[in-house]
Amino acid sequence: MQAILLTATGGPEFLVPGEVPAPRPDAGQVLVRNEAIPVLYPETMLRSGAFPLPVEFPLVFGTQAAGVITEVGDGVDTALIGRRVLVGSNSFGTYAEQVCVPAEVVTEIPEGVSSVDAAAVGMSASVAIPLLETAKLTGTETILVEAAATGVGAYLTQLAKEYGAARVIATAGGPEKAEQARGFGADTVVDHLDPEWPRRLRETLGGATLDVVFDSIGGESALALLDLMTPLRGRMLSYGFLSGAPAQVSTMDLIMRGLTLTGCSGPAWLAGVAETRAAALERTATGSITPLVDRVLPLEKAAYAHELLDQRAAKGTIVLRPALA
Repeated sequence: MQAILLTATGGPEFLVPGEVPAPRPDAGQVLVRNEAIPVLYPETMLRSGAFPLPVEFPLVFGTQAAGVITEVGDGVDTALIGRRVLVGSNSFGTYAEQVCVPAEVVTEIPEGVSSVDAAAVGMSASVAIPLLETAKLTGTETILVEAAATGVGAYLTQLAKEYGAARVIATAGGPEKAEQARGFGADTVVDHLDPEWPRRLRETLGGATLDVVFDSIGGESALALLDLMTPLRGRMLSYGFLSGAPAQVSTMDLIMRGLTLTGCSGPAWLAGVAETRAAALERTATGSITPLVDRVLPLEKAAYAHELLDQRAAKGTIVLRPALA
């Protein structure tokens, strides 16, 4: 079958189309014929070597896909055959025409939701929902959503007021993405491509403070935001590092301001994200969130998709479609 192999860590050029044996499900597994494969920002970091991969190369890359169950292994209900599902894989393998995963990690896709839309919301919306639940908004807070036009930030912005935000301030990269963030519900947008954007944010606040910061940029800008947060009850939820580094904030920085920082990552957090996929898909079915699809590309264009993400050129999820889908 056709697949995309990661031959070494580094640039997108290390994602190479190739032929590999078709998988067969072991006991407890299902075989899924992939129809739509999301290209995710965390995958670009894994590919680049930002996070060490304890694996042997080459390997079939990819961590999520949407498709149809075509076969099941021993101990799995045969009634699952033919069902459309969203899958996640901790052992890679989804950048391919087919993938085998444990039956317990599949989430059924509701009627009326396309495989492409399911792939688009599968990770980002599933992260946004537990972030908002963790924030425990009460209806009075001014919040900051970083990178609010795409990915997790876009779904945070869409859902923030439903979950209790009183005012949503967003950052976005450039005028086009700023307009997109406003369309999702941001009251005010600051351009984070401006190196002085934290100072611009201070001017925007006009003396008010931020009660909650959803931090996906990390790096030094996180420290600059602390003085804009509400003393004693301000809280930062750190879940990404688009800057290339996590929030450069020390314990003393937080203690002296009476603030809290919650790390929203790691295996325990991601397990909760997986449990939220059904809710994200159901919201897609009912129209309470809008899936963000930048474009659909053939599977063999995976390296190009990674180039677009590295360049921050995508305005939504890039989805790969196998030739047989």
